[in-house]
Amino acid sequence: MRQIFTVALVLLFSSLSFSQTTQPNSATAADSTKTIALQELTVTSLRANERSAVAYKTVTKESIEQRNLGQDIPYLLALTPSFVATSDGGTGVGYTGFRIRGTDANRINVTINGVPYNDPESHGTYFVDMPDFASSLSSVQVQRGVGTSTNGTAAFGASINMLTEGLNKQAYGEVSSSIGSFATNKNTIKVGSGLLKNGFAFDARLSNLTSDGYIDRAWVNMKSYYLTAGYYAEKTTLKFVTFGGNEKTYQAWNGVDSEIMKTNRTFNELGSFKDNAGKQQYYDNQTDNYNQTNYQLHWLQLINQQLKLNVTGHYTKGLGYYEEYKESRKYVEYGLKPDTLAGVAQKKTDLVRQKWLDNDFYGFTYALNYKTKITDINFGGALNRYDGDHFGKVIWARNSNQLNISDEWYRSRGIKDDANIYLKVNAEPINHLFAAVDLQYRHIKYSMDGTDDKYDDTQAAMRNITQSDAFNFFNPKFGLSYQPNAKQQLYASYAISNREPNRTNYTERALTEAKPTSERLTDIEAGYRFQASSFSAEASLYYMKYKNQLILTGKLSEIGEALSTNIPDSYRMGIELSLGAKISSWLKWDGNITLSDNKILNFTEEAVDMYDADFNWIDSKNNELGKTDIAYSPKVIANSIFTVNLAKVDFSLYSNYVGKQYFDNTSNAERAIDAYFVNNLSVKYKLALKNTNAIDFQLLLNNIFNEQYENNAFTWYSYYLDNVRVNEKRYFPQAGTNFLASVTLKF
Repeated sequence: MRQIFTVALVLLFSSLSFSQTTQPNSATAADSTKTIALQELTVTSLRANERSAVAYKTVTKESIEQRNLGQDIPYLLALTPSFVATSDGGTGVGYTGFRIRGTDANRINVTINGVPYNDPESHGTYFVDMPDFASSLSSVQVQRGVGTSTNGTAAFGASINMLTEGLNKQAYGEVSSSIGSFATNKNTIKVGSGLLKNGFAFDARLSNLTSDGYIDRAWVNMKSYYLTAGYYAEKTTLKFVTFGGNEKTYQAWNGVDSEIMKTNRTFNELGSFKDNAGKQQYYDNQTDNYNQTNYQLHWLQLINQQLKLNVTGHYTKGLGYYEEYKESRKYVEYGLKPDTLAGVAQKKTDLVRQKWLDNDFYGFTYALNYKTKITDINFGGALNRYDGDHFGKVIWARNSNQLNISDEWYRSRGIKDDANIYLKVNAEPINHLFAAVDLQYRHIKYSMDGTDDKYDDTQAAMRNITQSDAFNFFNPKFGLSYQPNAKQQLYASYAISNREPNRTNYTERALTEAKPTSERLTDIEAGYRFQASSFSAEASLYYMKYKNQLILTGKLSEIGEALSTNIPDSYRMGIELSLGAKISSWLKWDGNITLSDNKILNFTEEAVDMYDADFNWIDSKNNELGKTDIAYSPKVIANSIFTVNLAKVDFSLYSNYVGKQYFDNTSNAERAIDAYFVNNLSVKYKLALKNTNAIDFQLLLNNIFNEQYENNAFTWYSYYLDNVRVNEKRYFPQAGTNFLASVTLKF
């Protein structure tokens, strides 16, 4: 980090020294316009536009800055249609998650400058690994449904396409600091050289973010950087981008037990143990620790006025672990030699373990764009490889004989090759009518070799998970868009997406059982858009039909893991409505609402354990439930934004309503998250000064009506005790009224 700070300071002085000498002449200005248009090609082939038959929302840099006081990216996108954000720590800082149309983050494709960002094995997206990345974004596009073909994991309900900052023609500097409730503090420094006479430009950002969290001990300590170096010519752009983050967060991912939550909403059980005197303690280093560094090299070439090429090479390095105190663990499960106390060989001990990830992800993407007045053709794809090691260490154990902390109790390696190629053609065969064909072929080969962290009693060894699988997917998409005039658009589309199982889908099953199969989504959408100077409206209808969707069954494997299975039939259908109105010169309103129905057909809850009154296991039973609701899929999601502009002061009232949602697939009201309605107020004041561009003061009051709510939950264990259903539930309570305040100096 010291080297990065040095680079930032050098760039800062460079920015100041060149600020008087880099005013472009007319020719340079013209070239700058061309290079700006050229650099946007990094995402042109993946993004939807005004001709696309796709439901989407593009969030601008200005909108991001309006709310970027320290919360994670899901909270900055939370007011887009059908979007639900979640937070382990209760504040939107640290570990956060999201769902779109009820689809979880593991099924939502995320790219940065066209480069895949989802973890190739888990398919998850961990924004905690790049804190304050929003400060380096120029825009984010959220496509709902299958959307357009993209790189990386399948878009199985939505995709998020992030574009980092483009060329800043003028030298600049920016210093920002935020403070808030729960000792939250974010500091950011940004500098840029502007476009120099030799065609080069440099930009850099450094950030650190700390918070105690709302949930007990849910603190975070995170750092990140962003650095670009670009060469911009009339027909060529070569741009190096690197960004990364280091996060250390106290674990809060178990939630709060529903009974404890009645008296203590912030209780965190993780890290708890009893010392030798029997006193309750909490382990100081019950933490998640991860460092991720991303490198991208973009080459953009203007071949002629119609033909443009973009090739990107990328490499991501990830290394980290989570550490935890575990009580009463069997020696044999960790390969430890037990001690003998008072002549008796011990079977269990307390210990501290670390579970590690060490992974490399690399490859390249490419896109060739040919565009005329009536035709837009994009040909592209990607070739990527993931190589990741999973291993565990015991770094301390009570009463263990000859513990060697360099020993590993399990190790496995996962290798995944992912290649795709696509062709997109959008043409205007008849005036005002646009037809789109989008064809993608994707090949995946995935293999695992070694053991995981579960002990197999039958083999008296760690469980062997060695296996491999391969998939070949064809994902066609077709759309029609009719634009009778500049203000209106009607569209309809038909798309198919296929998705491979993730690592957990393989490892959670017994190797004697059938492999999980791939899933298929058929997405039919239709919509209408109207855009005028003072009023806008949009309506999107969708029907998403799933075949072999992987969902939790409630069944446990022989080692105690919850199993997923392929469900033959399920669907999501709904309507998304968005409105915007400029009510007066100083008042405008934007809002959206999603009404949906999300169902599994012929669902069976399998293998629910049954105990007698003395907690002796009797049997297990299956419950035939027929048509049920898909978990985490509220029927209603609504958002509202009132914005008031008065001279130099802006006021915004953000309102978010999320309806009742079940957290398993049984539609049982005992296992549901209550609906919630949360309001946040933003106040921003801009002070112009002679020697600076501006000083911005901003205040964000979250949950101004002190709503007590939870936005996520899960079932720890559900069973029958003496013929009565018992649900051990965990919820994630969110903070009551809290604030974030920031000061930003731009020069």
